Amino acid sequence: MNPGGHPHPHSARRSHPHGDDRPSGLPTLLDLDAQVLAASLADARADVRTLVEGRVRTILDLGAGTGSGTFGLLQCFPGAHALVLDQSDDMLQHVRDRARHLGVSSRVSTLRADLDQGLPDLPPVDVAWASGSLHHLAEPDVTLADIASVIRPGGLLAVIELTGHPRFLPDDTAGGVAESNAHALLAGDRAVDMPTMGGDWRSRLSRAGLAAETERTIEVDLAPPLPPVAGDYAFALLTRIRDAVAGRLGLVDDEQLGLLLDGGTADVRRRGDLHVRAERQLLIARR
Repeated sequence: MNPGGHPHPHSARRSHPHGDDRPSGLPTLLDLDAQVLAASLADARADVRTLVEGRVRTILDLGAGTGSGTFGLLQCFPGAHALVLDQSDDMLQHVRDRARHLGVSSRVSTLRADLDQGLPDLPPVDVAWASGSLHHLAEPDVTLADIASVIRPGGLLAVIELTGHPRFLPDDTAGGVAESNAHALLAGDRAVDMPTMGGDWRSRLSRAGLAAETERTIEVDLAPPLPPVAGDYAFALLTRIRDAVAGRLGLVDDEQLGLLLDGGTADVRRRGDLHVRAERQLLIARR
């Protein structure tokens, strides 16, 4: 995933080290996100596979983060090779380590690149994948045109974009109220720093010469009882949210967020009422 500049929990990659291995560190958060949302992401990859015409030889993962998209697509297309782009050396090392662990190193190439500086010289690709990365771009129309130029005629670009961040607590609890108020602050930040989040990506794809063939909402609604990984996910994301709004929440809300993260009985890793609610947009467009 391509870094963004504002320290909200999804894009705080210039404010927090990429190699941060804390429970709230970004690599951990991305891996937990992929685990908790695994079924929805698998459905998105299945949609790509359904639309593919002919053999997939090369996959391009744009702003790959820890590579969950890469490795899922390699499973979908057993004969394909993946080109993995990210601007973080630590993320790319994470991908290489995981490729070795999975026994697919020969099918993965990594390249450090900042999408805002233009795409490097790349071979033509059959499928490009951009999950949670495009809203970080300074000039998305320019970058999308660059991406379209490396996709073979008839090839696909799959885009998964956030409309907001996951929610975890019941609305009628003190923790849920604090969570809601923190999200409201983050939404105000995004309106200034990342105005394309939740925007009209179909029109942007069209201007780049890509025709959207699939557009749907990915809705995640996981009710209790949930596996422990969901609590770990909530802890990682809420920790970053609390950091992002530090000093801007009221005292009561800040204390409530603290209780969700302090290891006590109200900690999200111990609660029985945790509920994962998330929404993302999926678009698959053809060149």
